[in-house]
Amino acid sequence: MRLGVSITSAHNVADPAVGARNMIERARVARDAGLDSLSLGDHHATSIPYYQGVPMLGRLTAEWDTTRPTGCLFLLPLWNPVLAAEQIGVLASLCRGTFVVQTGIGGGDQQFEAMGADMSTRGRVIDESIGVMKELLKGQTVTSNYFGISGAIVNPRPSGDVEWWIGAGGPGPLRRAAREGDAWYAGPAVTADLASEMLETYRSACRDHGRKPRAIVRKDVIVLRDGDRARALGDGLVSSGYRGMPRDAVAYGNVDDVVEQLAPFRELGFSDVIVRCMTIEQPDALETLELCGEVRNMLA
Repeated sequence: MRLGVSITSAHNVADPAVGARNMIERARVARDAGLDSLSLGDHHATSIPYYQGVPMLGRLTAEWDTTRPTGCLFLLPLWNPVLAAEQIGVLASLCRGTFVVQTGIGGGDQQFEAMGADMSTRGRVIDESIGVMKELLKGQTVTSNYFGISGAIVNPRPSGDVEWWIGAGGPGPLRRAAREGDAWYAGPAVTADLASEMLETYRSACRDHGRKPRAIVRKDVIVLRDGDRARALGDGLVSSGYRGMPRDAVAYGNVDDVVEQLAPFRELGFSDVIVRCMTIEQPDALETLELCGEVRNMLA
């Protein structure tokens, strides 16, 4: 099992430069810890500083070993597919290894309304977007009546491998992940028990489409040498309603604790776990990422 990092993009700081520096520092520590991949999330119209993925990932490639997979989430119902494909082409040109396009339908009425997007059509939009973008990234000239696109082409285009990790939580999206993706990217709220049921649906759909299944899961974590302190921090966040997640959806404690909590996903056949620091102060986040290198080695 590989272990990568999705660096937290939301930082509740008075000076925006502090949040950017925090992310840069976390990327360095994740690189030095030997984590297998680096990626950023996607969210819009936020009330606290949120460092948008495209410009921020461009900066972080200067800190990261880009021979390892590097990726960015695009909630495609909120993006024009030509613009998204252009951004991917530029980001991939900064990387020497695989570029990972992560995507999903997204959610949140406030976010969709602020971006002028329609929640009710997001399933159709993502399906159409994936098709258009794959053609564009292959160098084809694309016309799409659905998007009102005529004669679109993008440059630069990725010269290396591109993988599509598609987020899915229900039967329809799991079938989309099997049909269009190189991997199903399970969200952080997915517990091992729930993942077992969802894997059956995903693997069945992969068989139907003649695709090889690959499952990846994202997990919010705290890993500290002082396991008691990590557990106290984690318990406090969960008891306060941390992202609406139950205790068994997150992992925290010392290295052995976190290995034990993530190991069920390895046993289920997940190829990667992508960790993100829970809402903790920068020194604890840096220690967490450093120790995730030990977690990685033990899971492998």
